[in-house]
Amino acid sequence: MDCMEPPFIKINDGEHGYDLKHFCIPKHYAGDLDRVLIPKGFIMDRVERLARDISDELQGHLVVLCVLKGGYQFFSDLINFIKSNNSNSSSIPVQIQIDFIRLKSYEDTHSKGEVKVMGIENLESLRGKNVLIVEDIIDTGRTMGKLLSLIENYQPKKVKVASLLVKRLEGGRKYTPNYIGFEVPDKFVVGYALDYNEYFRDLNHICVLNEAAIHKYSAEELKKSPIPQH
Repeated sequence: MDCMEPPFIKINDGEHGYDLKHFCIPKHYAGDLDRVLIPKGFIMDRVERLARDISDELQGHLVVLCVLKGGYQFFSDLINFIKSNNSNSSSIPVQIQIDFIRLKSYEDTHSKGEVKVMGIENLESLRGKNVLIVEDIIDTGRTMGKLLSLIENYQPKKVKVASLLVKRLEGGRKYTPNYIGFEVPDKFVVGYALDYNEYFRDLNHICVLNEAAIHKYSAEELKKSPIPQH
């Protein structure tokens, strides 16, 4: 990548993605998806490069915080690549300490104004240490801002954020992470552990939901029938 280019892969607004017929899609999601936006193999190649960048820049002891639930797949693959770098590189290795945190800000397709933060009763262990927060997707940045404010209270040495996706919004973002996989259009995407009201985490590829699925899996519809009819 040219040094003048931004440190992420941009998926343009006019990008049509890939026809579903070329991929293995779970039958229970037949009819719910518009297209594959980012195939699993493409994701893995990008995550491998992010891991190398992190290994080069954050050597030594590193506390890695996984933001659950959507970040678990990206986190798992990223950690595996970092461990592989530790074994195969002659540079200073990254000694990893792992912890988990959960944020709640989504209901249906929009971020709500309130952000609930769970699992951070004791972050005193972050004091004076390098911290990497691993997130699945950042849109407005409001949620991440809340988390960073809380972590700063514990006076870590350095805090970096890696997000697999950032959304390109008309009004811009309040926060841009340090490591980015892809910048995507303002569409509701699922798969690779990204969900819509807890569904679609078991989809390998990152896909765009169609309008019918946005309605079918909405909180209002799921109250009527917790298991959507296929």
